[in-house]
Amino acid sequence: FSTDRIIAMSFPSSGKQSFYRNPIKEVARFLDTKHTDHYKVYNLCSEKGYDPKYFHYRVERIFIDDHNVPALQDMLKFTASVREWMSQDEKNIIAIHCKGGKG
Repeated sequence: FSTDRIIAMSFPSSGKQSFYRNPIKEVARFLDTKHTDHYKVYNLCSEKGYDPKYFHYRVERIFIDDHNVPALQDMLKFTASVREWMSQDEKNIIAIHCKGGKG
């Protein structure tokens, strides 16, 4: 698959953090508008999570500590999941994030 099917972003936040990070409702609105029923969100942040209902429960969480190298087992789990999701439909995309969106 090509990179036009991958969105990298910072943590979708609520409350005070939404002032300087992605507001979760805006992220959900964007994905629902641009990629209706064809997106899956991967939360690679071990430090915090959010209610997956915002993304119609299409969220997979892999616990990787910020600024750390993931375990090989976690990377294999992630890549297998992405491969399966992407192969189901050519319209499918992934939105992936850690805490700050740089990792």
